[in-house]
Amino acid sequence: MNSIYNYSLKDLQDYFLDIGETKFRASQVFDWLYIKRVKTFNEMTNLKKDLIKYLNSNFSMEGLKLIKVQEDVDVKKYLFELYDGNKIEAVLMRHDYGNSLCVSSEVGCNMGCRFCESGRLKKVRDLLSFELVLQLLAVEEDIKERVSHVVLMGIGEPFDNYDNIMNFIKIINDPKGINIGIRHITVSTCGIIPKIEKFAEEQTGVNLAISLHAPNDEIRNKIMPINKVYNIEKLIRSVKEYINKTNRRVTFEYILLKGINDSKENAEELSLLLKGINCYVNLIPYNETSYLEYKTSDRVTISEFYDILKKNNISVTIRKEFGSKVSAACGQLRSEHFTESGR
Repeated sequence: MNSIYNYSLKDLQDYFLDIGETKFRASQVFDWLYIKRVKTFNEMTNLKKDLIKYLNSNFSMEGLKLIKVQEDVDVKKYLFELYDGNKIEAVLMRHDYGNSLCVSSEVGCNMGCRFCESGRLKKVRDLLSFELVLQLLAVEEDIKERVSHVVLMGIGEPFDNYDNIMNFIKIINDPKGINIGIRHITVSTCGIIPKIEKFAEEQTGVNLAISLHAPNDEIRNKIMPINKVYNIEKLIRSVKEYINKTNRRVTFEYILLKGINDSKENAEELSLLLKGINCYVNLIPYNETSYLEYKTSDRVTISEFYDILKKNNISVTIRKEFGSKVSAACGQLRSEHFTESGR
């Protein structure tokens, strides 16, 4: 599918030049797509009829099909169907600083993190850039509000789909388009070191988050298979090099799993591991799912873990719990749909 939403402004301008049109015409189309938000090429009334005919013949403006929505206080979870029948999720979270949207980057995931619902259904394919863009457009249309922050933390490992997510970032960051501020975009990775290095060279200004979830190799090997390829020592070294090159602070995500990685000793070990690194830790209460055996840590344990990090001068926050009444775990809504439908 040659979706018009797959093109950054520069790519669309180059395309238009190749077909004998002007950059200005491409800019007009971009404006119709992202400022005026039309649904058909025929609505682009300041374009020539022959150009509209060409666009109709060579591009698609097809959107995502909304399958299911679950809503709770400050959170709304969407299940979308793609043009080929595959399913993905996006999650809207309302904060005091604005609306944040977590988008999926792949259909399924091959990273196999033991606690993650997404990993139960293996990767089918990468999402193309337009399929990420359409998640954002569909949610903004639904809520009739602007999404101010975007995080690539949904189904899939973003750095396993590097080129498409980088093009997506260009499209949504463009001031002539959706205009999401570069510091309001976050990419999360479980630790694919070569792509962290490549991302550092890009110097985009986009926030980088590392899914760490363990203070040592013994625990991380058990819950995150990626650690057997890129262990914690290598990962921390790459993060330090990233910070040196970009002068940007890195976030470490740490899901607290009851009896697995949430002890006081784990907190002390994590503090020592991250000492002196320009970072902060986002402690995440685990969203339980009936399909996996892991349980969330109790509030006392979470508070004690937090206090130990603070005592050791580690910048740390506890992420607000979202979606107690929805299928909150990443990939859970999609997984439940497959279970219900027998697919």
